[in-house]
Amino acid sequence: MPRLTAGEFLLRAFDYDDVPLVRAVSADPFIPLITTVPSNDSLDEARAYIERQHGRSRTGAGYSFAIALASSDEAVGQIGLWLDNIRHGRASIGYWIAPTHRRRGIAGAALRAITEWGLTLPPVARLELYVEPWNEGSWKTAEAVGYQREGLLRGWQEIDGLRRDMFMYSRLR
Repeated sequence: MPRLTAGEFLLRAFDYDDVPLVRAVSADPFIPLITTVPSNDSLDEARAYIERQHGRSRTGAGYSFAIALASSDEAVGQIGLWLDNIRHGRASIGYWIAPTHRRRGIAGAALRAITEWGLTLPPVARLELYVEPWNEGSWKTAEAVGYQREGLLRGWQEIDGLRRDMFMYSRLR
């Protein structure tokens, strides 16, 4: 796993010191619904989550980074570059920030860093983001980093048993 600098933050591999972050965000009403973060604060499930993140790069599924404060190495979120459609030159990005660290520019700094890095990978010609229309903070972050909204994908993804619309955003090499 590479380490990427993102201003006052860094993107790095998850480690077991990040278990408290995973346990804390398990109580978030949205993060466990759209990610593989466990929906309870079990120590064993938090460790299993971290192991799954390590496996992403080993299996070729993508890269899952902890977003950490550069000053203390404290993890405050996650951002991933997913390679499900890499054979078509496309990769997707997803991210979350712990509620106590939102509205500080962390997601924007992390998204900028992973975008710049991702677009240097030879097979990546296009990066995509999918954001629920109500998640204004996330789509404003994407737009601030230069992603363009391409449209509304109606009923795109099932979340919590319901089909949800998503805005689709992209950045091209």
